[in-house]
Amino acid sequence: MPEPQFATIDDDLPRTFRREREAREREARDREAREREADQREAMIIEPAFLRRDPPNRLINQPAAEDRLQIGFLRLMAFCIKVVFAAIPAILILAVLLWLGGQALATFFPQLPRMQIFIHFPKI
Repeated sequence: MPEPQFATIDDDLPRTFRREREAREREARDREAREREADQREAMIIEPAFLRRDPPNRLINQPAAEDRLQIGFLRLMAFCIKVVFAAIPAILILAVLLWLGGQALATFFPQLPRMQIFIHFPKI
């Protein structure tokens, strides 16, 4: 009498999870193969790049994390000052464009209400 076969944990996983796991395993195997090939190439005699016939190694996408950004205070202050000076022409251009837009609206739609701001300082 044959042994009964029970479903394993892998068989119970949905197909997408199994495919994802298989893709990760395949990627790990490929990465190990590339590392082995790189080690073998390093062990060989180093020849100039113009004599090689194999394509150059491409960078492998690997996750990276940066947990701290170290910038000196003076450098950061200089960068902020540069940003302020770079923003001045942009603000002037934006003000001119808004003024021209307001003039165009007033020309084409004279019935639009106008608003003026009066600042009054009482004499003491």
